Amino acid sequence: MSTHLIQEIKVATISGQLPDPVIFGDWIMKSREFVVVRVTLDSGVQGWAFTLTRDGAVAEQIRKTIAPIYMGTDIAKREQTFAIAKRRSLASHSAGIGLRGLSIVDLASWDAAAKQEDKSISELLGGGRPDMPATAIIGYPPAKMGPDEVSVQVAKLYGAGWRRFKAPVAATKELSVARLMAARQAAPDAWIGCDAAWIYNDVESALEFLTAAKDVGLAWFEDIFPPGNAQMVADLRARTEIPIAMGDEQGGIYYPEALISKKAVDVVRIDLTCMGGITGGRLIVYECIKAKVAFAPHMFAHVHSQVFGAWGFNAAPIEWGVPWTGVDPYADSLRQPTIEAGGLMQALPEQPGFGEMINLEWVNSQPNDDPDSIFAS
Repeated sequence: MSTHLIQEIKVATISGQLPDPVIFGDWIMKSREFVVVRVTLDSGVQGWAFTLTRDGAVAEQIRKTIAPIYMGTDIAKREQTFAIAKRRSLASHSAGIGLRGLSIVDLASWDAAAKQEDKSISELLGGGRPDMPATAIIGYPPAKMGPDEVSVQVAKLYGAGWRRFKAPVAATKELSVARLMAARQAAPDAWIGCDAAWIYNDVESALEFLTAAKDVGLAWFEDIFPPGNAQMVADLRARTEIPIAMGDEQGGIYYPEALISKKAVDVVRIDLTCMGGITGGRLIVYECIKAKVAFAPHMFAHVHSQVFGAWGFNAAPIEWGVPWTGVDPYADSLRQPTIEAGGLMQALPEQPGFGEMINLEWVNSQPNDDPDSIFAS
């Protein structure tokens, strides 16, 4: 195998515009900011990856401390380069913004490596492309969409084959429950989960919500408390029979070790775009398997369906936002799933790397910061 070196790493940000603000208590999103990475090899092959910035200076971190380490390295040794980049700046690359930046550089490197060999990411990982369960993220924007609208949305999706639905909390407990009940009535036999968007600060208030929602038949309650207190999550889990899922946007130091050791969760959430990419994310999967704790990927279906499918986890549910409702406008601009009877999504078409990971027409229709003109062509 010939050697190909990383010649260039460029990064840009996009402010994805939303139809309406997404509001979860004090957390108000008027847009969703994404960071996009392009890795170019000396052969001219390009690898791409994207993720949410979550309002962090991810692009600056990549330019300052990550790209210089990757430059000139052999793409075939990308896992070794990942380890070096992490250890050279453990304080900033082990969690948070640094790990988020390192994660998408890793994903873009894997994309470039697969394209260089003219393989799909599944082929490069040595796995298959199974059909997988698909979850529709419904009820957006949560501050505007009432129970009647949720009912119509779910009924339409159910008729199209979807059998898994996840709704975020709304402005009040009563409205949140009403929206979930509307989803249940529109899809009586469906899997229905709830995303609490970290709005709760104590176990009692979270339990009050679960009591009010007892007739919904929740399949899981997700991201209840702000990250950082595994004991509080464990205390909640000990007092409810509803499965607890945690981990979105976390990763890094003591993740998922703290949740597992405290027996805090039924499901560990995994996001390769901010928890270490393919290289680092495998370690999280191994920890979950060793502890016999279930895991499920968070959003970013174009990455997670292909990687988890190739790893052999064909029962992992893949999350898709209802297009153009405010969940993920970047992903909305890419290929959307084909849903089969029973709620499975067909495997995405097999293309080199991850396939098409950027829609330049959409990107250039949004406010963006592209100092290196990677969106020019």
